[in-house]
This record gives sequence, structure tokens and C-alpha cells, in this order.
Amino acid sequence: MAYYRRAGEVPRTRHTRHPNPDGGLYYEELMGEEGFSSDSSLLYHRHIPSAIVDARVWEVPDLTRTSNAPLAPRHLKLHGLFGDEWKNTDTVTGRRLVLGNDDVRISYVAAGAPSELYRNSIGDECVYVESGGATVQTVFGELHAAQGDYIVIPRGTTHRWLPEGGEPLRAYAIEANSHIAPPKRYLSRYGQFLEHAPYCERDLRGPEEPLLLEGTDVDVLIKHRGNGPGGIAGTRYTYPHHPFDVVGWDGCLYPYAFNVADFQPITGRVHQPPPVHQVFEGNNFVVCNFVPRKVDYHPESIPVPYYHSNVDSDEVMFYCGGDYEARKGSGIGQGSVSLHPGGHSHGPQPGAYERSVGVQAFDELAVMVDTFRPLDLGEGGTAAEDPSYAWTWAGRGQRG
Repeated sequence: MAYYRRAGEVPRTRHTRHPNPDGGLYYEELMGEEGFSSDSSLLYHRHIPSAIVDARVWEVPDLTRTSNAPLAPRHLKLHGLFGDEWKNTDTVTGRRLVLGNDDVRISYVAAGAPSELYRNSIGDECVYVESGGATVQTVFGELHAAQGDYIVIPRGTTHRWLPEGGEPLRAYAIEANSHIAPPKRYLSRYGQFLEHAPYCERDLRGPEEPLLLEGTDVDVLIKHRGNGPGGIAGTRYTYPHHPFDVVGWDGCLYPYAFNVADFQPITGRVHQPPPVHQVFEGNNFVVCNFVPRKVDYHPESIPVPYYHSNVDSDEVMFYCGGDYEARKGSGIGQGSVSLHPGGHSHGPQPGAYERSVGVQAFDELAVMVDTFRPLDLGEGGTAAEDPSYAWTWAGRGQRG
């Protein structure tokens, strides 16, 4: 995110002395992307950020995957994955893998317990808050996460989730093996949002001030490259001092929040294709959101999507608000995920095509992830499946 922010105390010139009140120096850390060739921030620590006193294996949550075979559209009911155990479940270790490939992993969690400190060293995370709220404490400062927020956390950012209130924090986590950013077509060559973009810098909420916490022998869970499923492993570091010891930082790399209600939908005389709904992109995948909006105004228009074949991608929809017109009669509801894989022609359920004629607005909210490599089912996806979904277009059950 090439949008400069500054918080706390930083020296006038980078890579120069930053004296502390005791006569010593604060320790400068560069956190950057693509080596030294892309966005970065400089953080100033009270203690040496590289110092650790212990390292142990951490068993990451189950990341095993099962192929979508035979090839079929899938309906996954995520709300059924968590019962009363949400009260003792945290937002990091409680995630259950729903779908994934070598580029991206999609998980779901209902949580009520604070997470441990955590750092994803594989890729950026984009966590959509379906309901509930939390404080997200990070090495850059705090963010408040509320219903409808995307929380984008850059690779390597130490953070933790602290759910608030008496209801579960329901979160849909998109973990990349790359960076996650606004689409390039929304940005100028210098990184400013352009006038045609459906959101802009004013809509982004970054940390306002450093979060200074004290502590000794503090554990941090590290997700990193290794020999586990999907090439992922985990390690538990113990730091002699609390990692949230940053007195100031500045730069263009930091966690931020964006609420889906601030997305300005793009509409037209006839049905607009999914790229107009795009909000983020990563390597080999995109993230879109379908929000309440006026729909097509051509007098002969059919507002629901036309039937289409995913030749190059798998399409995943997470239904998280309103009433999704095209899926009526399929069994899909709040907390559902649909997977329409490449090679399968899909579109509205029977009757939805005709019912949409003359409709002027849709009250729907959904997060879509399109991937350009096939998705496998995670253990959470397998556990949440509605096996009758694939046959709903035909109006009858599976043959035989």
C-alpha cells in the first residue's frame, strides 16, 4: 500500500541515530517487501528485535487438502463448524481450513478467546469479519475490527486478536503465499487511488499510534515455509522482551482496515462482470465483494448473472449478508460458501433468471475469491459440505 503514514517518534533522517531517554539508542528495523525493491516501513524498537531465547516446534492447524474429485460444485455450511467451543477458541489456532491451493488458503473461525502473538512469514493475510468485534494489536499499533471489516495484515507483522463482547467473532481468513493489495488498475503509477476506483485512501484505517507493552520471555507463533502440508511449518519463538516495543514508525507498509460498507459499487445498463466488484488481488487470485446496490437499468435487462463457464479459475463465494438473489432455492444462506470450479458451467438457480426481470436493486453481501489454480477441500470444507447442492440446477437428486 503505497500511502505514507507516520506514528510516534522517528528521527528526522532515516538510518541515523534515534537517542532514547537513557542515553542509548533505539533500534531501527526495516520491514519491506521484495527485498529492498518495494513498499517498506521503518520501525524503532526499545530492544534488539532479532533477540530470541528459545525456539520450539509449533504444530500449525490442520492444513491437509483433498482434491475436488469428482469435479463438482460444492456448498459448504460454515456456521456448523463451531458450536459452544467458540468461547475457548482463538482467531489464529482455531481456524479450520475450508479451501486451498499453493497460492491461497481460505479458513473460517468462530472465536471468543484471545489469540497468542502470531506472525505469518509466508504471505499477507486478509481477514473478513462476518460478525462480532475485536481489537487487533500489532507491532505498528492497534486496529479495531468490526462487522464488515477487512483487516489486511502484511507478511511478517506480529499481531494478536482480542475478541470483544459476548458474541463469537466470526472471521473468514484469506491467507496468501504472496502480498495482497488493491488492484493495479485502481492506482496511479505512483500508487494513488484513481478517480474510477470504488474506494480510496480516506476509507483505510491504519494504526494511529504505537502500542508500547512490557514483558519478558514472550512467546510468538511463527508460520513459515517448511516441510508440512502445503510447504508450511510452525515455530514458537520466545523473545526476551515484548515485541510491541516500537516507539515510532513511518512508511508505506502497515496493517489496515477497510469496511465493505465504504465500497462504492459500479453498475451499468446491463449486467456487469465480476471484475467491477474487485477489492484486492494477490498472486494467482483476486478478492471481490458484492454489496447492496442498484442494478441494471436497460429496459430489457436481466439483472442476475448470465450462465458462465470458469475456464481459467475456481470461484468461491462467501454469503455474509442480505439475500443473494441468484442462489434462491439452492439451500445457500448466511455463512454458506459455494465453490464453482473451473470446467463447470454455472449461474442462477432455476427461476432466479426470470424472477430478476424488472428488479431495481439487490440487497446482498458476499465476498468472492477467484483463484487461477484449482482449489482443494480442507478438513473444514469437507466437514461442512451439503452433498445435495450439485444437483439443484437439475431439480432432482443425484442419478441412482
